[in-house]
Amino acid sequence: MSRKRNHDSPFQRIGIVAKAGSRDAADTAQELAEWLRRRGLTATLDETSLRSRGKGGEVPSVPAAAYDLVVVLGGDGTLLAAARTLQPGIPILGVNLGNLGFLTEINRGELYPALLEVLEGRFRTEERSLFDVELRRQGGSSSRFRVLNDAVITKSALARIIELTLQVDGHLIARFRSDGLIISTPTGSTAYNLSAGGPIVNPLLPVAVLTPICPHALSMRPIVVPDAAPIEVTLETRREEVYLTLDGQEGTSLSFGDTVSIIRSAAAVRLAKVSGRRFYESLRGKLRWGGLAGETEDHASGGESGGVKP
Repeated sequence: MSRKRNHDSPFQRIGIVAKAGSRDAADTAQELAEWLRRRGLTATLDETSLRSRGKGGEVPSVPAAAYDLVVVLGGDGTLLAAARTLQPGIPILGVNLGNLGFLTEINRGELYPALLEVLEGRFRTEERSLFDVELRRQGGSSSRFRVLNDAVITKSALARIIELTLQVDGHLIARFRSDGLIISTPTGSTAYNLSAGGPIVNPLLPVAVLTPICPHALSMRPIVVPDAAPIEVTLETRREEVYLTLDGQEGTSLSFGDTVSIIRSAAAVRLAKVSGRRFYESLRGKLRWGGLAGETEDHASGGESGGVKP
């Protein structure tokens, strides 16, 4: 028997992305897909969910597809991975299956009431900036990446201190020695940047945060710069193991003379907001700053990789 299409909702094609390796996320994804289909909507599961549920005949969701909405089930790390690859402009509803982080909007118990609000158009979106990262090899080749949190240049565990040259908009900022450098978006300011002593930045500001990791000179401090101008970091050290890591999830090695260039992307991530939770409320809960009477830490504790690292 065919199901009646729900033409009242502005969202007809929903993509579902679940945390890789999580049976709970895969089960929730399948349950959600069936819930959406009963309402006459098209729901497409990602390959991980289909494989874990033995759904060999279904076509998996793909990042390049034009969905009206994508629901991410997992945590901040799962959302980071999805945000880098989805088509720009698609609203993303993050559902944390553990404790809430800084990126995921709701918890498991809020999923269906919140989704009803979204499907009826009763939600707001918040745009988060992405950074385009280009690695230019001294030999002439290049690679391109996109990040929502940060790009990190760091030495390996056994390497000695490394030397970097930092330029912003063609102007020399410093040539310094350290264990590395974090180039963070405002969204990523509460991730590795914060653990390394960098500042917390409102995620809607058009800036980049540059935070040296254990600099040799104590006068070398974090700096906040406009994100519209290119940031360039060149490795000046020979014969050391150095790596470029993107959002803590992708990476490649660097060699002497390689340059990493970062600039704000023309694309942006749109996070669907329905809970009424704000960034400052998340800070109070996650960082245990205290707040209004009756508030608990449940609003913003945990997350996979979008929050403070232990």
